[in-house]
Amino acid sequence: MAPDLNSTKDLFVFLGKSVFSVLEDMVFTLIPKPQKNVAGEIVLITGAGSGLGRLLALKFASLGSVLVLWDINKEGTEETCEMARAAGATRVYAYTCDCSQREEVYRVADEVKREVGDISILINNAGIVTGKNFLDCPDELIEKSFDVNFKAHLWTYKAFLPAMIANDHGHLVCISSSAGLTGVNGLADYCASKFAAFGFAEAVFAETVAQKQMGIKTTIVCPLLINTGMFEGCTTKFPSLLPVLEPEYAVRKIVDAILQEKVYLYIPRVLYFLVFLKRLPWRRLTMPIAPRPMPLQANQAGNPAGLGSKWRPTWGTKEGSPKNDGGVSVVRNLEAV
Repeated sequence: MAPDLNSTKDLFVFLGKSVFSVLEDMVFTLIPKPQKNVAGEIVLITGAGSGLGRLLALKFASLGSVLVLWDINKEGTEETCEMARAAGATRVYAYTCDCSQREEVYRVADEVKREVGDISILINNAGIVTGKNFLDCPDELIEKSFDVNFKAHLWTYKAFLPAMIANDHGHLVCISSSAGLTGVNGLADYCASKFAAFGFAEAVFAETVAQKQMGIKTTIVCPLLINTGMFEGCTTKFPSLLPVLEPEYAVRKIVDAILQEKVYLYIPRVLYFLVFLKRLPWRRLTMPIAPRPMPLQANQAGNPAGLGSKWRPTWGTKEGSPKNDGGVSVVRNLEAV
C-alpha cells in the first residue's frame, strides 16, 4: 500500500510542478523576465570566426563580458577579436581550435584555464552541414558532421563543466537547430547530429537538476534557417510563416534567452506549435524546408572576407578532404543553424 501512496504522491508533485511551470511561462510571456548581468563573466564561443558566432561575440562584448573565441580559422578569429575590442570588450582571447578533435579541445581548454580562468558561459555554436542525401554522403563526411555538431559538445562539457559545478555557477548553451526537432529532406546526417546535440544538452540539464546543482543553467536553442550562407539556396514552403531568419534577429533572441535563463528557445515561435503537432499520433509532420543539394556549405567561419561574401569551400581530390579556394586542406568549424 505504501508504494502506491508514494507513487500517487510523486504523480501529484509532478503535475503540480508542470502546472506551475506552464503558468510561469505564461506570465513571463506577458511580462519580460528579469535579465541577469553578464559583465565580467567569461564567455567561450565556438565557431566564432564569423557568422552567428561572431555576432554573439560582439553582443557579449557590448555587455561587458570577457570573451574566449574558438575557431579553426585563425584569421577569422583574430578579426572577430578586433571587432569585439572595438565593440567595447576589454578582455578578448582568441584561440585556434578544431573542435572535432577531442585531444585538441582538451589541450586548448587547458590553455584557457591557465591564461583566462574558469569559463562561466559556454556556447557550443560550431557546426557543419553537407547538404547531401544520405546515400550520396561519404562516410567520412557523416563522421565529420557528428564530430563537429555533436561530439564537440561532449568534449567541451567535459573540459569546463567540472569547474562550473565546483563554483556552483555556470551556463551551458547548445545551439542546436529546428533540424534537431524533426527530420528534414536532404539533411539526414545533419538532423541526426542535431538530435544528438539536443538530447545530450537536455540530459545533462536533467542531471544538474537531479543533483540539485541549481547554479548550473542550460539554454537549448533551435532556430530555423539563419541567413548566414551556411544554408544558401534553402527555402521554406511557407516563407511568411517560416521565414529565413536574419542573423542579427537570431542573435538578439539567443542572448535574451541566455540572460533570462530560458531552458528552451525555438525561433520563430511557430516552431513550438509545429513540434506539438508532430507529437500528435494522427499527424505526420516534417519540416517544410526545401534544401538544394550542394557540397559542404560554409557559414563563413573560415572566410576572412566576412559576412557579406559568398564563399563556399569545394571538395579537393585528396581522399575527399574539404578544401578552400586556395587548395589548403581544412575542416570548418561553423555555426549551427
